[in-house]
Amino acid sequence: MVEPPATSRTDARPPEGGGDRARVLHGHAAFAGLVLASGAAMAAAFGGLPLAVLAALSAAVLPALAAQVLRLGDGDRQRAGLIGLWAVSAAAAIVLTGGAAGPFAAWAAAPLAVAVALDRRRLISAGAALSLTVLAAGLVASLAGAGAPEPEALRLWLSLLATGTTLGALAAAILGAWKRRSDGRETAESAAARLEALLAEQPHFVMTLDVTGRVASGFGATPPGIEAGALFEQGLIAQAHHPDRPALQTALHRALAQGEAEAGFAPRRALDRWAALTVRRLDDGRLAGVLRDATWQHSRELSLEAAKSEAESQAAGKARFLAEMSHELRTPLNAVIGFSDIMRRQMFGPMPQKYAEYAQAIHESGGHLLDLINDVLDMSKIEAERYQLALETFDAREPVSAALRLVRLQAHEAEVSLRGVLPPEPLTVEADRRALKQMTLNLLSNALKFTPKGGSVTVTLRQDGAALELSVADTGVGIAPEDVQRLGRPYEQAGDAGQRARGTGLGLSLVRAFAELHGGAMALESTLGEGTAVTVRLPVVKADRRPPGGAEIIPLEGRR
Repeated sequence: MVEPPATSRTDARPPEGGGDRARVLHGHAAFAGLVLASGAAMAAAFGGLPLAVLAALSAAVLPALAAQVLRLGDGDRQRAGLIGLWAVSAAAAIVLTGGAAGPFAAWAAAPLAVAVALDRRRLISAGAALSLTVLAAGLVASLAGAGAPEPEALRLWLSLLATGTTLGALAAAILGAWKRRSDGRETAESAAARLEALLAEQPHFVMTLDVTGRVASGFGATPPGIEAGALFEQGLIAQAHHPDRPALQTALHRALAQGEAEAGFAPRRALDRWAALTVRRLDDGRLAGVLRDATWQHSRELSLEAAKSEAESQAAGKARFLAEMSHELRTPLNAVIGFSDIMRRQMFGPMPQKYAEYAQAIHESGGHLLDLINDVLDMSKIEAERYQLALETFDAREPVSAALRLVRLQAHEAEVSLRGVLPPEPLTVEADRRALKQMTLNLLSNALKFTPKGGSVTVTLRQDGAALELSVADTGVGIAPEDVQRLGRPYEQAGDAGQRARGTGLGLSLVRAFAELHGGAMALESTLGEGTAVTVRLPVVKADRRPPGGAEIIPLEGRR
């Protein structure tokens, strides 16, 4: 028979004081067999037994037979009933055979013997009380003149039977209890030995120590460069490289004060290695720690930190280079744009049509290149943390309206409807005027690039409490969900190759950067094939402003 495995600590433990049911049932059967065999032998020897003796023997056997029939269970109530039945049977046998002076007086101890055999602490005191009650009943019967069986030899054999069975039951119960206690101790010692062996074989060193680093106990393997004997003799702190000792001591104090802490150190006998300590405070105020070899992990962390520092240095150098180069390129580019503008306007006289077309192309290309350089310059300054906001107080409608006027021609050429929804009253803010205009231009430029003919672009400016909310919505091609999360980072673009060739990926990243410099944020919502809406919230509205009651719609139709 295979017993099911214990699933928890509670299941693995036997009930409190639980006896061996089979052993108790066997004891009851042996008692019943001994009493019945002895009664039969005495009946044959004495030519029969008195009716009172037969009744007493039957009463004594009744509890043993009842235990076999009911198959004794583990419940305290059932076992208490069995002890009570023994008390009644013993009292009946004693009263029927002369009371306390009769041959069965020894059976008064039967309830106590059964309680000890059942190994129930709560029932032993009840068994002792029932035994005293049975003895008292026998004394009362003796005083009442109850007669003992005759002849004298029969009384002697009956006394030997009662005394022997009672002493045997008590001895068996006491020996069983002692054996169970001994087995329990052996089991606990065996479990402790197995646990100690398991701790000794695990790859880390588990220990208890105090806040000074003195180790009281420990199991397991110590990291390279640290000997277990040195830990016990000199303490943990002494095993660390001198520069690492303050951090180790701080970790022990932090664990005692806060509950747990971690620290790392180089062993003084193996400076090329690295050990990690995890320490936690126990309920009794002591500290428990795990010491492990962390050389590989420490080397990896150092490599990652070095790579991160190198990457940050390279990024900062790139940003500085771009900022300087962009600044140097703007001066000659402004001359190219200026001269090409003079040529395309034919300010110094007419010129061949082909040259005029070339001048127009040079002017447009120069303007596009200047916009790109300006974006790169702004982004480089922001990444290098050199961009300074020029805060001033102004009406937010002014830079937004200026941006709308600048892109009106672009909207007309693209045959896209453009309109602005602005507050009818001044909306006073404290912000960077150029940055607000640049954000509006970038959002409008993106919207017009990716809105097909017949579409529309709407700019909305409004106040929401202390925040200025600028929104640009279009009915363009939209953005795929997998691209939405990437947009807003420098040089990130969405769409196919043709769409990406129409921009640099700096527009939205500049909008996000300018918004964050003002303490605000940018949000982007888009549905592929339906359009995109970008909203910028800036906490820049003057505190004495009240939200306007309406809005002024400024139509700037790009289509005629």
